Amino acid sequence: MERVALVLGASGGFGGAMAQELARRGWTIRRFQRGTDMAAAAQGAGLIVNGLNPPNYHDWAGHIPQITAQVLAAAKASGARILVPGNVYPFGAQPAPWGSQTPHRPVSRKGAIRATMEARYRRAAEMGEARVILLRAGDFLGTAPHLMVNSLMLKHAARGRISTLGKVDVAHAFAWLPDLARAGADLAERDDLPAFLDLPFPGYSLTQREFVTTAGRVLGRPLRMAPFPTWVFTLLAPIWELAAEMREMLYLWDHPHWMDSAEMARWLPGFRATHVEQAMTAMLRAKGLAAA
Repeated sequence: MERVALVLGASGGFGGAMAQELARRGWTIRRFQRGTDMAAAAQGAGLIVNGLNPPNYHDWAGHIPQITAQVLAAAKASGARILVPGNVYPFGAQPAPWGSQTPHRPVSRKGAIRATMEARYRRAAEMGEARVILLRAGDFLGTAPHLMVNSLMLKHAARGRISTLGKVDVAHAFAWLPDLARAGADLAERDDLPAFLDLPFPGYSLTQREFVTTAGRVLGRPLRMAPFPTWVFTLLAPIWELAAEMREMLYLWDHPHWMDSAEMARWLPGFRATHVEQAMTAMLRAKGLAAA
């Protein structure tokens, strides 16, 4: 396989982490420029990393199918394997753990859009038109300021408080982006994968109370939980698209969920995750807060 990767959305969370990890391993990275010919850009590449995501959930119904079609056409023309990040939206509110055998029963509009997207990738793989790795994870943790955890939950950490959403003692799935990228690169370098691999990434299963406690332990001082006024999303929904889109997904902070780890152990048995306190230290330092 050509160790050339076309990275879509290299300035974003997943795309940026994958570009950095693949480059560290000696891959040649091509950063896709929006508006250019994707099929032409993919020629000679062995991997297409689809990190494209409309910012602030903008017009998913229009953009996601369009991006999916472009990626599949580029993969078909070039023979490159596709690596795409999956999320938990298609599972709706079913009991956890969630894995590749969990039925898709979305309870949100965005969940239905993502379920349709995944079905399209699977169908292309079954027809021999593409080889696809769908690496599924919970909410991203990383150092980029635009990530929800940094822009909302940790926004006021310097003042001794962390914002919470919904029930604070409910398990929530998180994924440390550098770990997710390592797993993605490990998979991309294997030649024994099925045409379509749906792999849940266990990451961390944390309640918000555990999240706050971990941050306080890292900083060496207690932090308090400050419930975010989610009614703001309802108030602003008619005039602010992002507020409406975030309101739709609030149920995930009240519904306990985590990823099944058995499939990860099968495909990447030697993988070792970064300790959660190490990840938290990096996030807090990125916000200018020193660890104890």
